[in-house]
Amino acid sequence: MSKKILVVDDEPFVLRSLTFVLGKHGYETVSAKDGREALKLIEEENPDLVFLDVMMPYLNGYEVCRKIRQDLHKDDLYIIMLTAKGQERDRKKGLAVGANEFMVKPFSPSKVIQRVKEILGSSPGIGGV
Repeated sequence: MSKKILVVDDEPFVLRSLTFVLGKHGYETVSAKDGREALKLIEEENPDLVFLDVMMPYLNGYEVCRKIRQDLHKDDLYIIMLTAKGQERDRKKGLAVGANEFMVKPFSPSKVIQRVKEILGSSPGIGGV
């Protein structure tokens, strides 16, 4: 069964590049441009993994992460927060609201795929290569 990944970022380039590289490796992707849309898609699509940008309109990544854990009770959903900053206090804040890990932008597509494989298992589309 195909693993589903939600990519949430208000930067079109990041959204396109992440969904492209994940799709190329056989993962099903859905995307959102802001926090409100992300919460709606999490309930509708029930993804296995979320890439969640920190700085977004309406609800920022910290608020979305807190709502995923507290309001939606999705404790098993793996959340990787995306940030352009990468300061230790931002990381601590993200982990405090329920993020599993942080990835600092810009990131390498090969590192993203490697991390996704470690979290979700081998790529569904290319026989685990």
